Amino acid sequence: MQNTSRTMRSIVLIPVLGAFTAPVMAVQVTDNLDLGGAIRARIDVDPDRDISELNFDTVFLTAKYNSDTWIGSAKYFFYGGAYPYRYTDRAGDISFAETAWIGYRFNPDQQIQVGLNKVPFGLQPFFGNTFYETLGNVIGLEDLAEMGAKYIQQSGDWNFQAGYYIRPAWQGKGTSNGRTYSSVPSKADSYVANGSDNSERNTIALRVAKTLDLGPWKSEIGVSGLASTLENNDTDNNGRRNAVAVHYVGKNGPWGLQLQAARQQMSPRNPGSDELVTLGGYDGTYNVASRGNLYVADLSYDISGTYLFDQISGVKLYTNYSAFDKSNNDFNTSERMILGTSFSISKFWVATELLFSKNDPYVGGSNYTQSLGAGGTDHWENQLFVDVGYYF
Repeated sequence: MQNTSRTMRSIVLIPVLGAFTAPVMAVQVTDNLDLGGAIRARIDVDPDRDISELNFDTVFLTAKYNSDTWIGSAKYFFYGGAYPYRYTDRAGDISFAETAWIGYRFNPDQQIQVGLNKVPFGLQPFFGNTFYETLGNVIGLEDLAEMGAKYIQQSGDWNFQAGYYIRPAWQGKGTSNGRTYSSVPSKADSYVANGSDNSERNTIALRVAKTLDLGPWKSEIGVSGLASTLENNDTDNNGRRNAVAVHYVGKNGPWGLQLQAARQQMSPRNPGSDELVTLGGYDGTYNVASRGNLYVADLSYDISGTYLFDQISGVKLYTNYSAFDKSNNDFNTSERMILGTSFSISKFWVATELLFSKNDPYVGGSNYTQSLGAGGTDHWENQLFVDVGYYF
């Protein structure tokens, strides 16, 4: 029961308030401090597995501080007691922080953030417009937050970000060894065959991007690099994780285009095979191929204006494709395609997405623990996902 529920775990619910037009109605406590959050519900439909669910999704709380010099942000999530977490009794049985950092702004173009903050790698803030996110998230590259310090500098058309991270976030509350917001190397739970026990330490990340005009397209091109130590808790030997990426972002009127190619290479010192590394997050753990290429393409279109007596606004149409092509020839490629739309309706924000995937642990009931490793069902699966949130 518990493992079945995890096949649809809430990685699909990664918050994307900053990337979309979700209404922001945070309570202004002082001139500098805002408190807010959201209550969200979700719909899951998969006729092939006889799933038709309308459930509570999550509650999250936020705090933001912003002054001429001092800045800060924190966000904390509560899940449980509803699909896909019915193996828990109540909301809050699964909970963890997304971010919790303080920072100092030297001037409008330079700042530093210290604490649990987003690692600067690749397309920002996410690898596209989808609420569900791409396969980059579940292989540990997209929407990654760890404990450390990040420096940001804007110099004309150039943006430079550099981070040093001691470790991932501390474990939150849950039933698994993967009790974090981000997907990070973890100790495998007992249900993960050929699982491993690695901890990531001393992550260094660099990201350089430049804005420019390419004909009518307002564009950004960039390159990123990431390197860290993988401490194996069984062998007491250290391996490495290295990743590089190049990306492009373009905007031409209502049209948007995002492209990215990334290479991830992990060399763990597992007691068994080094072809797999166990990652975890959102109350679950699973295997990921240690070496592979990630490809992402996202096309979007913004529909201006308001509709339905001015109640509907901020309509965006998008399609996103991601693929994780593993270096091991015996491992099947994982693919995910999403057709979606997001919009605001009165005080609510809605994302509706059709999901098509192959060897994807979170779509269509493929093998949860092995899809990103050797592979799962190796044929296309599909389902419908809708998230409705009231943001305050």
